[in-house]
Amino acid sequence: MTRCLVVFFTIFVAFAPVSQAFAKSAQPEVIKEPEVNAKGAILMDYWTGRVLWGKNEREPMAMASTTKIMTAVLALESGMLEEICLASKRAAYTPKVKMGLSTGEKIKMYDLVYALMLESQNDAAVAIAEHIAGSEESFCEMMTAKAREIGALDTVYETSNGLDKGDHHSTAYDLAIIARYALSNPEFVKLITTKNKSFSSNQRSYSFVNKNRLLYEYEGANGIKTGFTNKAGHCFVGSAKRGDMGLISVVLASGWGNTGKQAKWTDTKAILNYGFENYSYHQIVEAGSDAGSVAIGRSRTDKVSCVFGDELTLPLRSDEISSLEVEQYLPAEVLAPVSSGEVLGVADVLVKGQLLAQVPLLAESSASRHDFKTSLEKVINSAIRFTTRADIEVILPEFVLPEF
Repeated sequence: MTRCLVVFFTIFVAFAPVSQAFAKSAQPEVIKEPEVNAKGAILMDYWTGRVLWGKNEREPMAMASTTKIMTAVLALESGMLEEICLASKRAAYTPKVKMGLSTGEKIKMYDLVYALMLESQNDAAVAIAEHIAGSEESFCEMMTAKAREIGALDTVYETSNGLDKGDHHSTAYDLAIIARYALSNPEFVKLITTKNKSFSSNQRSYSFVNKNRLLYEYEGANGIKTGFTNKAGHCFVGSAKRGDMGLISVVLASGWGNTGKQAKWTDTKAILNYGFENYSYHQIVEAGSDAGSVAIGRSRTDKVSCVFGDELTLPLRSDEISSLEVEQYLPAEVLAPVSSGEVLGVADVLVKGQLLAQVPLLAESSASRHDFKTSLEKVINSAIRFTTRADIEVILPEFVLPEF
C-alpha cells in the first residue's frame, strides 16, 4: 500500500450566478383557484412532488381512516401477505366499521388488506397490526417511523385504523407525501382500484365493494381512501391520471353529517379539476445540455465545459412560464485535478422568485493537475522508487513560488 508522507491542499472558488429568463407572455390569464369547504387541503403533482395548491396544508389535524394508507403500505412491504392471521379478542371487539372477525378466526393477511382498503374495516387493521408487530402499539411506532423515513415529518400514528386516540394526527401535506409513496407500489395501485373482492376465512365467506365514489364518478380516478370520525370530519385522499399528468389530492375536515359527506367529493373534484385544467408539463433543462464552462487553474487545460446533470420537467401554469428563471452558479475558477462528472455548481429553478428545484452542474471532461508542485513530486517519487524500491508517495504542501 502506498504511504503518504505529507498531505496538504486548498481550493478557493468564487461562485457567480448566470440567469436564464424564459420568454415572457404578453398578458398572463387570470387563474381561479379552487374553493373548497375542507379546513385542510392540498394538490400535489405525482411525478415531481410539487405542491400545486394548498389550504392550511401544514396544519396538524385528525385524519380518520386515511390512516389505513400507511397500514396497507406496511402490510404490502412486510413479506407476510400469504401468512394466516389469527384474530385476537382485541381485533374482534374493535369498534365499527368492521368486518366482524371472531376471536380465533384465521384469515390470510392479503385478504385483510382488501377489507381494509375497499370498505375501511377497522378490525382488519388491528389484525394486520398485531400479526406484523405483535401489538397495535408497536405497529403504530413502525407507521410513524415509516412516515418520517419518507418525509412525512408531522404525522403521528396511535391507531392502525384511524380511530381517534391521543395525539393521532397528520397534515394534508404529509398525507400527500404518504399517498405518493404508496402509489409507487404497483401492488398498492392494484389494491385500491379493485372494485370488488370476495374471499373466505376458516369460518365464513366475505364479499366487499370499493366505497371510493371517485373511482366511479371521476375520469382517470385511481384512488385512494375515505375517512370519517367525529373529530376528523369527512376526509379523503384522492388520485387521478389523465394523459401524462398524475395528481394527488387531500381534503381534511370537509364537514360533518350528510353535508360534509358530500363536500369531500365536491372538494376533491374541484381540486383535481383545477390541476388538470391549469397545469401541463414543461421540460426546463435537458440532461447533458450545455451549462457554460469553468476556468481551470494549475493545469494545461484552460477550462472545462459543464453540463446539466439531470433532466428537469415541471408542471407549470401558463402564468408561471413567463416568470420562470434558471440561475446557474459556477465557480470562476477551480484548481485541478477535476474529474469528468464531478459536481462543479448548481442551477436554481425559480418561478416568481420561489425556488422550485435544483439541478447539479457537472464537469463534462477531466483536467489533470500540472504545475511546479506536481512536477517536483513526480521527480522526487521517481527518484525514491528508483533508489529504494519502496512504495512511498511524497505529497508536498501547497506553496507559491516567489515572484522575481
